[in-house]
Amino acid sequence: MRFMATYDLMETMRTTNQWLGASAQALGSYPAVGLFPNPAFQYMAAWGEVMERSFARMVTKPDWGIDAVVGDDGRDHLVQVETVVTRAFGDLLHFKVQGRAEMKRRVLLVAPMSGHYATLLRSTVNSLLPDCEIYITDWHNARDIAVSEGKFDVEDYTLYLVDFMKHLGPDTHVIAVCQPAPLTLAATAYLAEEDPEAQPLSLTLIGGPIDPDAAATDVTDFGARVTMGQLEQSMIQRVGFKYAGAGRLVYPGLLQLSSFIGMNRDTHSQAFLDQINRVAKGEASEHDKHNKFYDEYLSVMDMTAEFYLSTVERIFKNRDIARNDFVVAGKKVDIGKITSVAIKTVEGEKDDISAPGQCIAALDLCTGLPDSKKASHLEPGAGHYGIFAGKSWRNNIRPLVLEFIDANSGPRLATSKAAKKATRKKAS
Repeated sequence: MRFMATYDLMETMRTTNQWLGASAQALGSYPAVGLFPNPAFQYMAAWGEVMERSFARMVTKPDWGIDAVVGDDGRDHLVQVETVVTRAFGDLLHFKVQGRAEMKRRVLLVAPMSGHYATLLRSTVNSLLPDCEIYITDWHNARDIAVSEGKFDVEDYTLYLVDFMKHLGPDTHVIAVCQPAPLTLAATAYLAEEDPEAQPLSLTLIGGPIDPDAAATDVTDFGARVTMGQLEQSMIQRVGFKYAGAGRLVYPGLLQLSSFIGMNRDTHSQAFLDQINRVAKGEASEHDKHNKFYDEYLSVMDMTAEFYLSTVERIFKNRDIARNDFVVAGKKVDIGKITSVAIKTVEGEKDDISAPGQCIAALDLCTGLPDSKKASHLEPGAGHYGIFAGKSWRNNIRPLVLEFIDANSGPRLATSKAAKKATRKKAS
């Protein structure tokens, strides 16, 4: 599988299906077909429209689409997405709200690198932006990164988070969603030993696999059942000639997407069939519920092979984080060294990706943290996406997270500001 030809074959199949969809839409939309009152032409055009849109989205990075936010003054304030730290494999973005004073709550959202872009957290950003100063990790598509930039594995990912936290400073609250939860915990522990003053004020872990063995899911079963050799042979390919990262070993986004869809094939098939019927009847729209969901869901990115393989091996198989035996740059990271960062875990009762029990395991690892600095929440009836982007997040979890942030903003924030003031005074 580790050949450019395999990667290019998948891209050729995607392009061909996109072309077939566009052709069917054009043929079924000719004015002349109106002379023949046959619904077959309407369904041909509808099938083509849905087909072309779906396959085109697979190689398109979605826009954030957050243009403005309502301020305390009741006015709309324009939102500018600016890059504050630029790195080869990922940037740190800031959602700068024009004409608004900097908010007291400074939040770093750590987006997952699990096949989708950071825009998967668009609704999370949107809901927090009126009350917080939001920063987010924006991981790059590995197919667009030249081989000369080197490797990027779980240790590199962790060190990126360390650098981002240092850049934002100690008055920051970190929220990690799903996949990055264990590595964000490790990054915080790394800072606890190497640079304690740079630690964030609080850390909220949402639906992350801190201890995958705490509760079995299809994801953990797959990780335990398949050997690393099988994964490397069946999942890893070299980026083809079309992209800047030609020759880089990756876990392709298209291959990931086939796995995502395969997990709920019947549900997705029915969703697309219903959408074709709606388009044929003239009931669909550009931004209807189907398009809003699948425009994001189908937009996938390649992961570096070393990141994917090291995640499976070290997080799921060896359980390095769960056993508190994670090593970064030759140094063992001791999660028990975290003594001042408040930590909250959030889980969904019906989460079938990171089941209840996997994330809350983080609190047991924080042996140096007093119970007063620990909190957890299990959201009844919520699935994986609901705990950070759905109704459960908006109505229940978001208010709890903001309360947790506020409860852990006072003393350390005041101390930090006093220290900065003393430093400036000494310098003058």
